[in-house]
Amino acid sequence: MKTEILIGLLGCGSIGSTIAEALLKDPSIHGRITCLFDRDFTRAERLKSQLKGDITVAISFEHFLQASFDLVLECASQEAVKQCAEKALGAGKDLLILSVGALMEERLWERLSRLAVENSRKIYTPSGAIGGLDLVRAAREGQIKEVSLTTTKNPSALAGAPYFRERGIRPEEIREKTLLYEGPAKEAVRLFPANVNVAAGLSLAGLGGEKTRVKIIADPGLNVNLHEVVIQGDFGEAKITVKNLPHPENPKTSYLAALSALETLRRACSETL
Repeated sequence: MKTEILIGLLGCGSIGSTIAEALLKDPSIHGRITCLFDRDFTRAERLKSQLKGDITVAISFEHFLQASFDLVLECASQEAVKQCAEKALGAGKDLLILSVGALMEERLWERLSRLAVENSRKIYTPSGAIGGLDLVRAAREGQIKEVSLTTTKNPSALAGAPYFRERGIRPEEIREKTLLYEGPAKEAVRLFPANVNVAAGLSLAGLGGEKTRVKIIADPGLNVNLHEVVIQGDFGEAKITVKNLPHPENPKTSYLAALSALETLRRACSETL
């Protein structure tokens, strides 16, 4: 009988590195990273030098999938999910997806769900930087009337988002609290792919990407990532506010997102053994 799950880490940036280092310190999570892949080979090599044990650094995604491990831990990007998730399931790997915004493409989610069933594999998604997704799923058993998310971040935490390029705006020029976007979650995830994966998680749990409403606000005076969720339905109304500290190495995401991924990984390892 296996005593631990072997993990292939896809994406060796700040979140992937945080999870990998936490695995070393917490023997209660029955998982071990055996293979790394990142489009930036030097980043993968750097992480390998910080970890212990026999770890392979793959030179391509195809090489990565050929390695002997049980679960792909995706910490890369929405684009990586779109390019790699189906191949991972087809290769007989379970899949833990952090960049859940990619799943707003309904056809992709349908294909992944079908492949998981056909190959007897599992797909895991963490709750990310918010709480209350269990409440949303429970409310769905009745009728949900409204699910909305208001995310407020410092403009620097939103830098690099396609939103700014498409509108010709520089985040460093935002001097006062500004509403940047209001609309469906599906479009919010496209415009801010590295910042509002929480909108995707909320959508998957509840009304979907078109009916879940999102506001994104830039506030230069804010030093936390603020998420405010409102759910209305037959059960009544719930309001959830989460103030997250940014990840120390990547202000575009919350530190809680890394912790949530670690908790999901703990559960995935326990279920797979």
